[in-house]
Amino acid sequence: MAKTKARYVCTQCGSDFPQMYGRCPDCGSWGSVQEQVVEAIAAGNTNILASRLARRKTSTPTTPRQALTLAQIDDAHQTRLTSGYAELDRVLGGGIVPGSLVLIGGEPGIGKSTLLLGVAQRLMLQYPTLYVCAEESAQQVKLRSQRLGLNESNSGNLYLMPETDLETIVQELHSLRPPVAVIDSIQALYFASLNAAPGSVSQVRECTSVLMRIAKRENITLFIVGHVTKEGAIAGPKVLEHLVDTVLYFEGDRFATHRLLRSVKNRFGPTQEIGIFEMAEGGLLEVSNPSELFLGNRDEPAPGTATIVACEGTRPLLVEL
Repeated sequence: MAKTKARYVCTQCGSDFPQMYGRCPDCGSWGSVQEQVVEAIAAGNTNILASRLARRKTSTPTTPRQALTLAQIDDAHQTRLTSGYAELDRVLGGGIVPGSLVLIGGEPGIGKSTLLLGVAQRLMLQYPTLYVCAEESAQQVKLRSQRLGLNESNSGNLYLMPETDLETIVQELHSLRPPVAVIDSIQALYFASLNAAPGSVSQVRECTSVLMRIAKRENITLFIVGHVTKEGAIAGPKVLEHLVDTVLYFEGDRFATHRLLRSVKNRFGPTQEIGIFEMAEGGLLEVSNPSELFLGNRDEPAPGTATIVACEGTRPLLVEL
């Protein structure tokens, strides 16, 4: 029987230490170092290590690669895809880049799953789309899609997969090869080769690394939903935001109707770009002219008010003060 040992990992930066600290020596955050029990491989016992390597080879097949010059790289297949939401395309820098890894975070109930299910419903009209619902059953997602007005007769290209095992998800990605897939959420996935609970630092880091390799090798765009902490930051190690190509935050008051989608990292477009949506009974609706929200709805000018032009990203907005 394999022995176990404890290590102490910072949930903010992912650094691990041989002992407990009240404050992380690397990033300086307080109360972020947590104990994790890992399986130790005894000297001379290579069965565990061999099984882990075999699983990794099965889940992420490797092919020989060569270094290429910029002139030798074919970029014809890098045409951006249209998500079906003009506001989302604006925030992404002009559309979905094939093979990119997009992380979307936000408060519970803000509408992350609703937004991505709407994207999947629009993309399925052109491409096979995989929606991995790790936190809901397929029946629950179907009920939500019916509320959003999905026509089931045209849903032949939308595949729902209620699964949390990363290796099973990887096999389905290799089998189906969809241009776009949604992972909802990364904190619910687990890698069986790691002796750690789902949502832990090591699980989130390893699952994201595997998904990143698949996205780049298979040219599959992956939208990943991420939970946030009480401070508003995406839960998990900071390396999670470093691994992905784009980080989006879905903001707003969940008791109000309007939502802001903001990019804080984007390798393929500008940052701090915003898209504005309205939560309606039938799902999220785009707000094509957001200046109407910030201007007083009156026919005559009111004394003591002023209208200014504010710029969010590359978008000018008229705001009444």
